[in-house]
Amino acid sequence: MFPLYDENPTRITPFITYGLIGMNVLLFLHEVSLSETQLEQFLQLYAVVPRQLTVSFAGASVNQSVPEWATLFTSQFLHGGWWHLISNMVFLWVFGNNIEDRLGHFKYLIFYLSCGALAALCQWLVGVNSTIPSLGASGAISGILGAYIIRFPRTGVVSLVFLGFFITTIRVPAMILIGLFIVQNVISGLVSLQPAAMSVETGGVAYWAHIGGFVFGLILGPLLGLFKQDYE
Repeated sequence: MFPLYDENPTRITPFITYGLIGMNVLLFLHEVSLSETQLEQFLQLYAVVPRQLTVSFAGASVNQSVPEWATLFTSQFLHGGWWHLISNMVFLWVFGNNIEDRLGHFKYLIFYLSCGALAALCQWLVGVNSTIPSLGASGAISGILGAYIIRFPRTGVVSLVFLGFFITTIRVPAMILIGLFIVQNVISGLVSLQPAAMSVETGGVAYWAHIGGFVFGLILGPLLGLFKQDYE
């Protein structure tokens, strides 16, 4: 199932969500304009490289012009391919507007960036010595899903369903759609921790960033006023 739009109206124009989408698209267009060598250097500088983050936390220099802690934020605007970008931006478009509506623009931006950074730290914890760059908006968007599932659990989400050669749309409660997403990530995340899986690639999916972002979304959303009726 792939979400198209939700059925909950907003009261304000979600220009922070629009801005985040725009920044992600522009930076990805910059990525695809780079040569292979330039792209590798770019990701080493702005994506989270767990081993470098570990070294920097230990107080040693990693000889980078960008502080390694800052990559917890810069990495949120980078993507590894067209499908990675498109799927993330669709979820941000569908679910982000209502969370921005309830939190207000400023708190929503703080919420988004905080969930993304904390999600990246969760992924770092399961591979502190990895040299593979970690990047993408998935952790921050998972935080939005965590907030959404507790604020709008019964809201209908119109989704695409692929049935072989047939494509149709169905209305799915947010709790079911997002619940399926997080259950799949928990199962895949646990499998990725098995010794046999630790020595092979896991499809480039940061499952623990998704899980961590979702959990922090559940926590930070209410703390920032998710259930208040007023907004900024």
